[in-house]
Amino acid sequence: MADIEYTVRDRVATILLNRPHRKNAFTLDMVDAWADLLLRAGDDPEVRVIVVTGAGGAFCSGIDLGDLTGQERGPLAQKEMLTGRVHRVARALEQIDKPVIAAVPGAAVGAGMDMALMCDLRFAGRGARFGESYVNVGLVPGDGGCWLLPRIVGTSKALHLLWTGEFIDAEQALGIGLVEEVVDDDKLPEFVHAYAVRLAGQPPAAVRMIKRLVRQGARTDLMTSLDTVSSHFGVIGSTEDSKEAFAAFKERRPGQYNGK
Repeated sequence: MADIEYTVRDRVATILLNRPHRKNAFTLDMVDAWADLLLRAGDDPEVRVIVVTGAGGAFCSGIDLGDLTGQERGPLAQKEMLTGRVHRVARALEQIDKPVIAAVPGAAVGAGMDMALMCDLRFAGRGARFGESYVNVGLVPGDGGCWLLPRIVGTSKALHLLWTGEFIDAEQALGIGLVEEVVDDDKLPEFVHAYAVRLAGQPPAAVRMIKRLVRQGARTDLMTSLDTVSSHFGVIGSTEDSKEAFAAFKERRPGQYNGK
């Protein structure tokens, strides 16, 4: 079996990290494939939602340090390794305007936690554990944790987790807004797929534009955002999907719009 697997069902692409014997710690080749698969799903018109998850009761325990054994470890080599390989996933996700969901069945640690933070939404199994553990080995988060975590849980809570390196369980993660919902471990795949199918049934142009507007709005002022949406509003409203969704709502059809 491959270290990373890709399937498409019901307009939902699933990327499965598949190294359960290493709690899905990723090798450099694996992270290259991860980025490539994200871009493949982003470009596929048949895919409307992307789910990232892990096999064997874990999400991802970060980079597999054994994969770096024997390689040059100087500062420049480390920077090039992160920028040229590991950060490809972050850059790919920045390009994708489709919903990306992390289904976290177990440990999400270090860069693995950062990878989950990069997704738009996170759902956790009850056995999930999250930890920004870099400080415990004298390092700083190497995959965006210092940028991502404060934007999700707030500055002070993020600093607490980053400075202490302590782990939190699924219920604690829910309490601070790190995850959207916690479900029984054995029900997590089915729950997340059903949620993804629900999103896949929404008008796709509107879903994608909402994501763009939210992302852009976090980096600009209100007046610029309002000016942008005044243009996009009419464009999205002119699509066939939008017209069908509006007609279904107006006519109070059972189930309303469910996609084409």
